[in-house]
Amino acid sequence: MQNTRDTIEVLNDLIQINNDRIIGYEKAIRDTKPEDSDLKILFASMVAESHRMKIALATEVQTLGAEIEQGTTTSGKIYRAWMEVKAVFSGHNRHTILANCEAVEDAAQRAYLTAMKHDLPAFIHDLLNRQQDTLQASHEEVRSLRDQYA
Repeated sequence: MQNTRDTIEVLNDLIQINNDRIIGYEKAIRDTKPEDSDLKILFASMVAESHRMKIALATEVQTLGAEIEQGTTTSGKIYRAWMEVKAVFSGHNRHTILANCEAVEDAAQRAYLTAMKHDLPAFIHDLLNRQQDTLQASHEEVRSLRDQYA
């Protein structure tokens, strides 16, 4: 029973992380300059990615008979990182914007790596591993773009 509660808590924490990513990248889309349409497309892709991951996590929470977390990590590191991203969108260059997005991606990856250290059922661990791989690919895309503007 304790293991089930722990699993639900880990899944709900990751749902909050994905909620943070969704809200943050939606804000980034709104705040990005019109001429940076390629960044808007990238950020929209990341919003969709987090929605897919959140749905998969929520499905497992429901299967375990628990309530799905609806909020964000308002007091967490990812939220603070998004506040930094928000601050740079007003007039800063693409390198700075992408460097801050990379920091957010780093925080999301750390959250997943920490979650996978828990004693989770194998199928949940596999799900989290696949999602972390997706986050790693997004991180590499952001870093590659950032390096173009160094």
